Amino acid sequence: MIRLVSWNVNGLRAIDRKGNFQDVFALEPDVLCLQEIKSSPDQLPDHVLNVPGYHAFFNPSRAKKGYSGTAIYTKVAPVTVEPGLGVERFDVEGRTQIADFGSFLLYNIYYPNGKASAERLQFKLDFYETFHAHILDQVKQGRSVVVCGDVNTAHQEIDLARPKENAQVSGFLPVEREFLDRFISSGFLDTFRLFESGSGYYTWWDYVTKARDRNVGWRIDYFYVNQEFKDRVIRSTIHNDVFGSDHCPISIDLDL
Repeated sequence: MIRLVSWNVNGLRAIDRKGNFQDVFALEPDVLCLQEIKSSPDQLPDHVLNVPGYHAFFNPSRAKKGYSGTAIYTKVAPVTVEPGLGVERFDVEGRTQIADFGSFLLYNIYYPNGKASAERLQFKLDFYETFHAHILDQVKQGRSVVVCGDVNTAHQEIDLARPKENAQVSGFLPVEREFLDRFISSGFLDTFRLFESGSGYYTWWDYVTKARDRNVGWRIDYFYVNQEFKDRVIRSTIHNDVFGSDHCPISIDLDL
């Protein structure tokens, strides 16, 4: 069994200062994918850059400092790690890493947020389409894929505490949810829903309103796999007892 963990840390330096960077390793990840690291390697202390037993790969934003970015820590070195989808307007923000582990490709992605403006919403939708085309091509070539990260959209009404109040808010807009419908229909599975069909399971809570205390949240962090890889997934978990970010970690266990 191997365990993959995904976490939007909302600032890797901030998580480290709070002491929660060490906490996530208590989950015993074989591979840890981080999103929104908001830092480059030259800004990180040695104990974050060099975790004993792990290879580390960083993909910081080149658009501006302290923004976006992704990182992977892995016990087994991948065959390759690609920093992006091959489209500069997306890749400059450090949102994507694609690690080839031989038996599967792992996509670690911090999907754009569309709340800031109509232009950023369109950027988000364009990113979705580019990502979808990329991953469909990999499956067509016979690859198995695992996708993880902060998707920045709750898919169904059961994936957020207040769906009606947020029906016109980016993150739950019909056009965003429709993309996830098409993504699922094209052969990909939301691993958490393989094991749990109920409501009340969330991965993000608003800091300002202290929503986590009341569990008024959104499930916007996901692990997806292609249909052919389904039987490899033996567990999918939300770790809402790990703190330090406005998101909590999620994981899947794979039998390879």
